[in-house]
Amino acid sequence: MPYVYMLRCCDDTYYTGYTVNIERRLQQHQQGIASRYTRGRCPVELIYLETCPSKSAALKREAAIKKLTKPQKTSLIQQFHTFWGQTPYVT
Repeated sequence: MPYVYMLRCCDDTYYTGYTVNIERRLQQHQQGIASRYTRGRCPVELIYLETCPSKSAALKREAAIKKLTKPQKTSLIQQFHTFWGQTPYVT
């Protein structure tokens, strides 16, 4: 199943990505082998996860999220955590 996800890096920046195996991808990020962006910003924390019906839909959603401003991303993250009944990781 394709996923779009957001990570919060140790420098309080967000990284948005796509994967079909979220557990493996998170391990890669933590090991510093997933992307250049997160390599120097470990540890990272998963703060947003969205399932998509297809790879194409996931890549389009990833591109749309990447175009959002940081406040817009923060709002999306807060909505995600509110929906799942969790405490938002962002303020």
